[in-house]
Amino acid sequence: MAKYGKAAGKRVESTMRRRKKGTLKSGSGRKVKSRKQAIAIGLSEARSKGAKVPKRKGTRKASRKKTARKKTAKKK
Repeated sequence: MAKYGKAAGKRVESTMRRRKKGTLKSGSGRKVKSRKQAIAIGLSEARSKGAKVPKRKGTRKASRKKTARKKTAKKK
């Protein structure tokens, strides 16, 4: 089964084109030069439009806390 829908792919393609053109900007208003950042922006836009995109993974900080909790629980 596909992770991403067709609409999400199209949205990412358009953001990649905007990046190449030099018109893609991040939330802070700066031009996006990174390919990875452009993909992230495209997926974010697709999510907001309701396209089939998996949920974001938790931040590193949150996942570290979970693993720390598991380790302390095992010790007891």
